[in-house]
Amino acid sequence: MKIGIMSDSHDHFRNIQKSLQIFRDKSVAYILHLGDYVNPNSVRTFQGIKLIGIFGNNDGDKFRLIAAFNEIGGEIKGDFYEFEEDGLKFACYHGTELQVKDALINCQQYDVVLYGHTHQCKDIIVGKTLALNPGTAHGFGDKATIMVFDTETRQSEFINLL
Repeated sequence: MKIGIMSDSHDHFRNIQKSLQIFRDKSVAYILHLGDYVNPNSVRTFQGIKLIGIFGNNDGDKFRLIAAFNEIGGEIKGDFYEFEEDGLKFACYHGTELQVKDALINCQQYDVVLYGHTHQCKDIIVGKTLALNPGTAHGFGDKATIMVFDTETRQSEFINLL
């Protein structure tokens, strides 16, 4: 199964739209957004595609973000989310607290740890744990990226939006 992974879109509606088209073209089953939507209207942009998300440090109006997720039939999981897919145990955390992010990776209880916050693409293995950061979908004038992860092959693909 292919999962679309993105983070730190920070209201960049044009890049969100590009991401959605790419994810549709790649036939992802759903999108995991690792936080920092900022505005509830960013969430509404995902209408018509399954969105699962967590909060980031720039997601201040959580009540309106929750309402936007409900409007589009999405799922917002809070600050942390763990799940299993195709026999892999995942942990999702925005990455705001470096010690928490590192503990999730180093505890070796997860096959895959997904995080954002740093705006830097990462695909590293620590022990048995694959740590993935899709970078920033916003880009901030530099490098806007998203990721597709295949649970069967355990391969990730970074995609540049610019």
